[in-house]
Amino acid sequence: MAESAADMAFAKDLFADMGAVDVRRMFGGAGIYAGPVMFALIDEGRIYLKTDDALEADLRAAGAEPWIYTERRGPKAGVPTETSYLSLPDSALDDPEEACAWARRALAIAEAAKAARPKRRPRSA
Repeated sequence: MAESAADMAFAKDLFADMGAVDVRRMFGGAGIYAGPVMFALIDEGRIYLKTDDALEADLRAAGAEPWIYTERRGPKAGVPTETSYLSLPDSALDDPEEACAWARRALAIAEAAKAARPKRRPRSA
């Protein structure tokens, strides 16, 4: 199900204190970006943040739930898979300051993951 314009606008407003945040439709949901880095996503109207072990523990303690992806095709079709994204705690949905604090941590994690990926070599002509 594609995310509604209202859900996307809500996320953009919620994270407005982080500066230029962009929300882009993708794969039936939406990615939330700061510059070129996706640090969160929206699926079925819910916001999920990129995590590492420490952020995951803190989010779970605050009542967050994992984003579970179910492959639609291929050998893993129908198999639910827990991802490294956890929901934004309910308390942060009404508190942009709290939401941005969580999101800044997720952004730092996403930036570190992007920096750790090997650089692509340019294609030779």
